[in-house]
Amino acid sequence: MTDSTPAQPRRKLTDILNGDGADGLRKQWAETQAATEFAPLPAGTYTAHVHIVELFKTQTKGTPGVKVQFRVCDGEHVGRMVFHDCWLTAPALPQSKRDLAKLGLATVDQLETTVVPSGRIRCKLRVALRTDDSGESFNRVRSFEVIGIDEPQADPFAPTELDDPPPPPSEGGAA
Repeated sequence: MTDSTPAQPRRKLTDILNGDGADGLRKQWAETQAATEFAPLPAGTYTAHVHIVELFKTQTKGTPGVKVQFRVCDGEHVGRMVFHDCWLTAPALPQSKRDLAKLGLATVDQLETTVVPSGRIRCKLRVALRTDDSGESFNRVRSFEVIGIDEPQADPFAPTELDDPPPPPSEGGAA
């Protein structure tokens, strides 16, 4: 049985570039180096900011945990992500409580209610390189310590305070 619906015409670059010509894209394409394949970070010590802290459960067994996502903030791997799983199971709870307390999460209720500020908690990470049974390499955060709290970066589009605010409008209209 064949599908009798007509094929949709193939889209053109001009259709998706919001009216901009494809010349700019062609130039960028020619000048851009292709990214290398994704690989884990080399084992070592990194300075990183806590980026996201979120509850999760594994897809296979449904094991509950808290995933801490770190973003490397200096050195040659700046911007790369490293993940640390804190498991909410009886055997792993002592280590999870220790690590989550470093981020100000000391109670079960705080796991649901506390928002850890993204990009402000600076940590020193010890990262190991591990290989699983299938031969795939991955990173594991061996330990971390909070080494500082950074001020949030100023929003360049935030309104600024006026030195001399305008006077309030008069009630009687023009005099």
